[in-house]
Amino acid sequence: MREFSVPAMVEVPDSANLTDAPFTRAAEEPGAIVVRRSSGSGAGQAWSAVTAAEFAAETTALAKGLAAAGIEPGDRVCLLSRTRYEWTVLDYAVWTAGAVSVPIYETSSAEQIEWIVGDSGAKAVFAETAEHEARVAEVRDALPGLAHVWGIDAGGVDEVVRLGADVGDDVIEERRRSRTAADIATLVYTSGTTGRPKGCELTHGNLVSTARNAVQGAIAEIAVEGSSTLLFLPLAHVFARLIQVAAIEGGIILGHSDIPNLLPDLATFQPTFLLAVPRVFEKVYNGAEQKAAAEGKGKAFKAAAETAIAYSRALDAGGPGLGLKLKHKVFDVLVYGKLRAAVGGKVEYAVSGGAALGERLGHFFRGVGITILEGYGLTETTAPASVNRPSAIKIGTVGRPIPGVDVRIADDGEILVRGINVLRGYWNNEAATKEAVEDGWFHTGDLGSLDEDGFLRITGRKKEILITAAGKNVAPAPLEDRLRAHPLVSQCLVVGDGRKFISALITLDEEALGPWKERHGKPPAMSVDELRRDPDLVAEIEAAVAEANKSVSRAEAIKKYVVLGVDFTEEAGHMTPSLKVKRNVVMKDFADEIDSLYTS
Repeated sequence: MREFSVPAMVEVPDSANLTDAPFTRAAEEPGAIVVRRSSGSGAGQAWSAVTAAEFAAETTALAKGLAAAGIEPGDRVCLLSRTRYEWTVLDYAVWTAGAVSVPIYETSSAEQIEWIVGDSGAKAVFAETAEHEARVAEVRDALPGLAHVWGIDAGGVDEVVRLGADVGDDVIEERRRSRTAADIATLVYTSGTTGRPKGCELTHGNLVSTARNAVQGAIAEIAVEGSSTLLFLPLAHVFARLIQVAAIEGGIILGHSDIPNLLPDLATFQPTFLLAVPRVFEKVYNGAEQKAAAEGKGKAFKAAAETAIAYSRALDAGGPGLGLKLKHKVFDVLVYGKLRAAVGGKVEYAVSGGAALGERLGHFFRGVGITILEGYGLTETTAPASVNRPSAIKIGTVGRPIPGVDVRIADDGEILVRGINVLRGYWNNEAATKEAVEDGWFHTGDLGSLDEDGFLRITGRKKEILITAAGKNVAPAPLEDRLRAHPLVSQCLVVGDGRKFISALITLDEEALGPWKERHGKPPAMSVDELRRDPDLVAEIEAAVAEANKSVSRAEAIKKYVVLGVDFTEEAGHMTPSLKVKRNVVMKDFADEIDSLYTS
């Protein structure tokens, strides 16, 4: 058993809550910019500053409306919306009213909405669009406790403000101060790769302590004066949520975007750091590689990529030599500068979490001039448990524990976490709480190792370890990560539990197929189903599988695979909103394809 602890750098008093930072700042620095809010799009895109005083005033006005609508301290209010400015204001308004915010992914089905609203006992829902309102309406008869549904796009925010016109400032101040570090701030429902999502009780103390220790300890070099970030991951996910809180707590200027508008928004907002899941970085790399190939510059890009990786590796081994420095300088002008410009030109750091990034990709981006700080955590640990930092980084690991957190590796390899970030419990589920938390240690279900310097490496998922018929234990994640790094591969699921050998289901990335068809002289109308049988494409996938197999022993290697004619999607129920594959659902839906791998 190995353990590594990092003492808290910031002690948070028992009286602290999430509203302290924005209201203190409004009193002390009313003109400080808290958020830059998007207005317009395309050529007319602009960002208007929201000051600390304005943010506190908007939050207060909404909190008054919630109070007038009958929302009492401790009541639950759901937020069903994509990432946007109103999300952050509503989140803080709910907390200012003394209530508990409950995020729901914008992509959630009516059935999922019914479960979260019903299980949390929410009194109100803010629904972004008419479509979201319709999904709530579809299940409202089954939710007798739901008193209000306010449509954000339909003027619901203004309506709530009008409701509170006669509520006094003293009422809201009393409510705001009534919440302590021990009180629940939010119920975040796990996206659930298996079974019903569980509501994680995250307290004001969890969020405030984790955010302050992350800002002053884990990412101190990033959270400097003038720093800014553009959120585009769903705020329903704990990762983006923690960064939102960290920005408000640490004086980082916050902006909001989403995937469809991300590139133009990055160009105009020009953030200094980003957060994303590994799939975003894979897409950036693969897109650049595909574009270079389409322009006849494939060899040059490959050379630039290898140079960037070699340069980054050299930084960990005494520094690059003169020849490598010169090559790097040339490619910085020809390639790297363009990649940095694509994300606004000012990004030096990015924080990655949610899945394994891959060592090669980490070195590539650091060589380009954007250091990706890979971290690890779960909803139950208020997002981060560990993270690399600029002054203490080991690419290929997920860093050291953040201040205030202890990480232990159990005898069976499971990662255990204890500290300021561990949830209070699961809502209405005492049995699940007792199963997951023992003597203050949260059992993550993930497998890992700690090196002598306290850097954590993820090696697999306890419940996803495959045991072949020959008794060989195989962690699917390393193989899946290597295969997903190929430009043509979208998703991969390694199978073989109880079978004679390891196999894989592979899906194709439709965005990458267009340029590939053009380069290889294939008809533009050629479908995914036709392409998966094409000899040229089969050869590429064969090579990708062979490359992935280099990372494991012969007993762990993929012996057979099938390229599917469809991708795994959230809509089909194969992916969670946080882009994790639902292994059990995929195994069920593609049972015939899996069986054929072992019978043909």
